[in-house]
Amino acid sequence: MLSESQFTFLRSIDTPTVCNLIEIVAPERRGAGYTVTHLHCPFPDLPPMVGFAKTVTIRAKDAVSGPSYMAKRMEYLDYVAAAPRPSVVVIEDKDEPAGYGAFWGEVQTNVHKALGCLGTVTNGSIRDIAQVAEGFQMLAGSIGPSHAFVHVVEFGIPVRVHGMDVKSGDLIHADRHGAVVVPVETVDAMAAALDTLIKQEARIIAAARAPGATVESIKAAFRG
Repeated sequence: MLSESQFTFLRSIDTPTVCNLIEIVAPERRGAGYTVTHLHCPFPDLPPMVGFAKTVTIRAKDAVSGPSYMAKRMEYLDYVAAAPRPSVVVIEDKDEPAGYGAFWGEVQTNVHKALGCLGTVTNGSIRDIAQVAEGFQMLAGSIGPSHAFVHVVEFGIPVRVHGMDVKSGDLIHADRHGAVVVPVETVDAMAAALDTLIKQEARIIAAARAPGATVESIKAAFRG
């Protein structure tokens, strides 16, 4: 779990900065653990969402029904409502093509928000953009009109969404740029490294914007 001060720190920075800080404090993570292809973000001005992953796989092409499926739906809601919270639901759509039917729309966003969910990251589709629960963030592979026969296949299992491998309970940071899995044990070190990162970037930018900037002066800024 995270302290409130750790949550506050992570919410104060965007996802690219989180990735930069992870590179500094956990360099072995530089090339992994984040989304690598475009995700539609209908609400780019929402603040970053920082929460614990609830992992799900779905399909929408084939119909399912009956008591066993209804029981699974109820078990899934228990999973979403359980600790740790707040959560980010990470859905891997198993259809080919992904997004055949949208899991997320007016109803599901309101239900999940009530159960402590901040938003979703999915390779699947979303809909009902104008009716989505207020403040509920969505990063999705596509936008579509129908939910078809969308249904939960499994939950609480490892998933992969746009190149990002996620386990249930992983800490997720996401905004308009995409999402990244944050190693919880690195958060304090990331906070300690932020000031140095800001100063380093500011020095390089200042050198680039300075009147009469030259390649040598910019190289000197990179060297520190």
